[in-house]
Amino acid sequence: MEAADLLPLLEQLDDNVDDLEEVLKPILESPVSETSKKLPVLDKAKFHVLVTYALESLIFSYLRLHGVNAKEHPVFRELTRVKQYFGKIQALEAEPEQRTMTLDKEAAGRFIKHGLAGNDKLDMQRKEQEAKEKARAQLKAALLAKKATASETSSKNRTSSSDSESEPGNEEPDSEEAMTAESGQMTRPSEITQSENSPEGKKKKDKNKHETSKATRKRKKRSKEEEQERKKERRQKKMEVRKAAKAK
Repeated sequence: MEAADLLPLLEQLDDNVDDLEEVLKPILESPVSETSKKLPVLDKAKFHVLVTYALESLIFSYLRLHGVNAKEHPVFRELTRVKQYFGKIQALEAEPEQRTMTLDKEAAGRFIKHGLAGNDKLDMQRKEQEAKEKARAQLKAALLAKKATASETSSKNRTSSSDSESEPGNEEPDSEEAMTAESGQMTRPSEITQSENSPEGKKKKDKNKHETSKATRKRKKRSKEEEQERKKERRQKKMEVRKAAKAK
């Protein structure tokens, strides 16, 4: 590659390094221990693991650039060890599995009955309780049946009285009003669609689209211009620093 082809790549690399310095500035200004104090336990572990992984990956890439077989270097083993910590952190972040163990009430009842068998007093008490429960269940069933029959008879009486009182002449005006309301509702959306499909409506839509596209283009141009100005300022500052260093 020629030198002219390398210049834009070097400028891009310089810009990327500047962006990286801005991102890492809060971490580089203070020691790792102070920044990790403010974090909770799990985030602290993530922070330490990420820092070590970043440093060791930089060393690994440095060795590769200098022609060293980095896979045989101890750094490669450290990288694999740090990756294991990533897996442990992910396991801690994962939600615990739901328990599938459930209590079988019927089996527990059978065990209890079998264990209490042979005691005459307990057997008598259990039989009395079972008899009471059966009697209560029968009473509830009888009451429910009575309520159901009473509700059926009342509903039948209501329907018969309503049929006798209703007349056919009263239904016609209601139906006519419903038809007029439905016709009015059907005409409204058709009018709206006609107004939208008219040439004036289409022109308005086209104008709105054109204005929105112009606004988006202007925003993109402004953002690009701001980025270019920011990059120029960085380059000028670096050139000034280099000139000052050479003058010294």
